[in-house]
Amino acid sequence: MFPSIADLSVVSVDVSNETIRVEARSTTTGSVCSGCGNWSIRVHSSYLRFPADVPSAGRRVVLCLRVRRFACPVAACGRRTFVEQVPGLTRKYGRWTEGLRSTLAAVGLALAGRAGARMAGVFGGVRQPQHGTAVRRGSARAGSAGPESGRRR
Repeated sequence: MFPSIADLSVVSVDVSNETIRVEARSTTTGSVCSGCGNWSIRVHSSYLRFPADVPSAGRRVVLCLRVRRFACPVAACGRRTFVEQVPGLTRKYGRWTEGLRSTLAAVGLALAGRAGARMAGVFGGVRQPQHGTAVRRGSARAGSAGPESGRRR
């Protein structure tokens, strides 16, 4: 299902009429701290993430990704714990997989505006026009208020 991602193990796949549920987890032994860049293998905890993914065969894909929170080995580091990111699949604070993100960016570039928002709804349930432009701009927070938000009417 994710052929280009080397360090990902698909635990189970459940297919129904409307959805494909994929449970996966990372197979790496550790992760790099986002604060100081040191490698850590000490697992603090783990939890499930549910990033939206591109539909497959006309069905909505529900990705249940088990990620681990690691403890940073450097006492002076400002980040005591950090969450592993799966390269090519997730990013920090991301609610979409990289595949869906690039698809929405392409739709935003090609169609923009309301037409792009309607087309994006087919891929990820995104229904607001500003999402496509936020993805295209590379904004960290898709759908965040733009420069015109402080303007009075």
